[in-house]
Amino acid sequence: MKKGLVSVIMPTYNCGKFIGETLDCILAQTYSVWEIIIVDDCSTDNTKEIVRLYTEKDSRIKYYCLDTNSGAAVARTVAMKLAEGEYMAFCDSDDLWMPEKLERQLEFMQGNDYAFSCTAYEQIDEKGERLNRIIKTVKKTNYNRLLLDCPVGNSTVMYNVEKMGKFEVPDIRKRNDDALWLQMLKKEAYIWGMPDVLMKYRIRQNSISSNKLKVIKYHWILYRKIEHLNLFRSAFHVFWWCFLKVFRIK
Repeated sequence: MKKGLVSVIMPTYNCGKFIGETLDCILAQTYSVWEIIIVDDCSTDNTKEIVRLYTEKDSRIKYYCLDTNSGAAVARTVAMKLAEGEYMAFCDSDDLWMPEKLERQLEFMQGNDYAFSCTAYEQIDEKGERLNRIIKTVKKTNYNRLLLDCPVGNSTVMYNVEKMGKFEVPDIRKRNDDALWLQMLKKEAYIWGMPDVLMKYRIRQNSISSNKLKVIKYHWILYRKIEHLNLFRSAFHVFWWCFLKVFRIK
């Protein structure tokens, strides 16, 4: 573990259209002590070629490819195992960070002695155009609060590996980021929300999460098979998630 180093965890699959812009925003960070661990889930587009252009110019960017297509959860776990940093930050390969994201979030965590944090973020479309929607944080989120509606953006999360250790991402095709935060909140009481907007979340029309009916089954798997909630509580959380989406509360 290297003191002060932030390991950026980046699973990717067929993101050749976006990953260059994502890497550019990390290269532009005002905090420069970082490494990027990119784990490719067997992309069939030009992702590998795009990333190679960056790895040849900057040794902090490291690329690995899985032997078989295994899903984002497996790719993220592999990246976490390879990480050497005192801190881990998570960034999907189509999202964007503000230039001061790492610096300000580290100051927030170190100044308050927080081991686990997230930030507010805004939504953009596939072209990078703003959708005029800001997703705010909750000051502090515990296990039960995260189960309710998960007020945490994946690409905003950072945690202190020295204090919390490493984790294995539960192997489900979708909602595996939520599943990871739930695992971590069994060890750390809270994930602390930073109100600053430091990430841009790209909404893509053909992503798994864009099909709300398909996502329902992943919520059920998360609650019943991974978190082992009882039938009533699992049904309640699935219903509540559907309610939030239908009325566009989240």
